[in-house]
Amino acid sequence: MGTQKNYIMKKSILTLTVCIFLTTVFWTSCNSPAQKVENAKENVDQAAEDLEKAKAEYMADVERYRQESAEKIAANNQAIVDFKAKVNQQKQSARAQYNKSIAELEQKNKDLQMKLEGYKDEGKDKWDAFKMEFNHDMEELGQAFSNLGKDNK
Repeated sequence: MGTQKNYIMKKSILTLTVCIFLTTVFWTSCNSPAQKVENAKENVDQAAEDLEKAKAEYMADVERYRQESAEKIAANNQAIVDFKAKVNQQKQSARAQYNKSIAELEQKNKDLQMKLEGYKDEGKDKWDAFKMEFNHDMEELGQAFSNLGKDNK
């Protein structure tokens, strides 16, 4: 009977030791509530910094694109002036068609300028979609200018 008591006693001590060990490991691996709050605060601060950086990059992209597009529109306006000067040197029969084509290009150029100036900040996704559509429209207009220049020669 003594050996059974010793066995139960050893088993109890071993179980208690394992429980204490596991509890100690659990408590040392867990952060204190204050540490958890500090970690969360650091994560929020980092996220806020990342957001500000992304917003600044987005706004710089918008401004850079607007500047580049405004320069293209100004170049188109100059091309229109040049075409008008060349058309005045054409035969009377060709002038009417060229003037009509130039007027259409001039209107499209003005429409693009208004579209660019009228864009409101609606987020990066909408900005990317706007740029894609605007680039497409600018390419079409550039092709139309190119075609008019070929016809005019």
